[in-house]
Amino acid sequence: MRPDCSVRFEYTPRGSAGGCARGANEADVIDAIRNGKREPAQRGLWLYRLNLEYQKEWDGIRYAVQQVAPIVDEEEDRYVVVTVYTYYF
Repeated sequence: MRPDCSVRFEYTPRGSAGGCARGANEADVIDAIRNGKREPAQRGLWLYRLNLEYQKEWDGIRYAVQQVAPIVDEEEDRYVVVTVYTYYF
């Protein structure tokens, strides 16, 4: 992540819960963008993938690891988070 760029979250009515509905929060997403593995995604977007220690229950099942994977549009002066995928294992 470039130090001079900000991370912007845009919530839409369809996805107003954003990553929170999937178990990730804004701090996790920013951490993924700053420290995660950067991979190309569709339509010129980027995916950042970061595994976090979890050791909690999600949807009735206990998981050791949470993977946060935001899809990001990298603009000249900011990162726009399009969506966030969250995986558990």
